[in-house]
Amino acid sequence: MANQEKTAAVAEITERFQGSSAAVLTEYRGLTMSQLTQLRRSLGSDTTYAVVKNTLTKRAAAEAGFPVPDELLTGPTAIAFIKGDPVEAARGLRDFSRTNPLLVIKGGVLEGKSLSPAEVRQLADVEPREVLLAKLAGAMNGSLAKAAGLFQAPLSQVARLAAALQEKVGERAEGAAPTTDTTDTADSATE
Repeated sequence: MANQEKTAAVAEITERFQGSSAAVLTEYRGLTMSQLTQLRRSLGSDTTYAVVKNTLTKRAAAEAGFPVPDELLTGPTAIAFIKGDPVEAARGLRDFSRTNPLLVIKGGVLEGKSLSPAEVRQLADVEPREVLLAKLAGAMNGSLAKAAGLFQAPLSQVARLAAALQEKVGERAEGAAPTTDTTDTADSATE
């Protein structure tokens, strides 16, 4: 590979690292082209899967500030560059590797932190974003309903107390003799 081609390849890989929120490194030895195509489809639209040269990837990762451990860059390597939800891509890789044991997940990088193969599998087990958001919304809705009930309880108690006081005043007014106010008549006579 000519020096100019290497520079262009490093620049392309660097750009992919910079545009990604996560990356998962795999070994693809023994997979056919149709299997690789099937894998690319299973990763989702926000993930690109590329076969890379280890030495160029090491340079590109350093330039992009993406901490890829050297032990992940051995043997034939392909990287899933993840722009969107890393859970979806990790799930796609995990599911594909279950049916195609020739795909080996070496590890990955998520938000600047290196991930082991076991951590990538744990990431794949996280529920989808929509499910987590629905659970959060349900919990918040339940808390709001509880809060509304707590705020409403004192108001209803005050309303019942006011009604009872009004009823009590009404009972006293019916039982008492009418009184005349002498201050009003005295004031009107002086005017």
